[in-house]
Amino acid sequence: MESNPTWEIDGFAMSLTSASPNTVSAYVSDVSLFAEWVSRQSIVTPQLVTKDVIRQYIGFLTTMKLAKRSIGRKVAALRKYFGWLARDHKIEVDPTAGVRTPSDTGRLPKVLTAEQLDALLHAKDSDDPDWKLARDTAIIELLYGSGLRVSELVSLDVDSINVRQLAVIVTGKGNKQRRVPVSEPCLVALTAWSLLRAEVVSDPAEVALFVNSRGTRLGTRDVRRLIDARALAPTHPHALRHTFATHLLDNGADLRAVQELLGHSDVATTQRYTHVSKERLKSVYGVSHPRA
Repeated sequence: MESNPTWEIDGFAMSLTSASPNTVSAYVSDVSLFAEWVSRQSIVTPQLVTKDVIRQYIGFLTTMKLAKRSIGRKVAALRKYFGWLARDHKIEVDPTAGVRTPSDTGRLPKVLTAEQLDALLHAKDSDDPDWKLARDTAIIELLYGSGLRVSELVSLDVDSINVRQLAVIVTGKGNKQRRVPVSEPCLVALTAWSLLRAEVVSDPAEVALFVNSRGTRLGTRDVRRLIDARALAPTHPHALRHTFATHLLDNGADLRAVQELLGHSDVATTQRYTHVSKERLKSVYGVSHPRA
């Protein structure tokens, strides 16, 4: 493909300044294979590629029995490549814009049942010290009540909680900050934890909201372990975030509002939760309606 300069793959590779060498190599390989494939249709320049061609290529990859993840990666490389061409005004229209792949829908997020949520929120028959019980409950209330990512939760400081405004200031992906409401039960749990936090924090300079038994900032693995300890069955912490979003949409929340609460830069990422809600509605209909 290097012998055909019209695809400018060398220039594309040089534009990937923030990508790892392995990622650059994979993208170059994926774009080169695509260029080779379309050449059989007498498409010899990227300017001739249309949405239909991209869709045909996805169909070809599907018939090759590639895994959805592999197809998704190859299409991601094309999105990156044609996006680069569009930004440099080398093509007028990005043919990958709006084209869905088998991996776009992905696996539906798992929504926790009322029983599973109750088990997480209310530890039963636990020998843990009071400070740990209070901390873990506050963590789970925040994950479910405010829909935080685990990485966002462990990065919270004591002053991240605004009690007067019932809100938490969260630093999300891309170092972007957002304000998320805190529920009344969550505030009660946070207050209980704050009263016991001093039992494990000896260093007055420690600003982390959630700490471990050594008095230092809690890690994401710690959160996974404490959730596993309370869960009725193995549960990923992200299930609480999925449940937060789905419950909001089930009860009529606006999609854009949920997008802002979750900190999604693209509303398409939030839209997958509407699919979950539809599946839940179908399930309720199937169980409840006499004609179902």
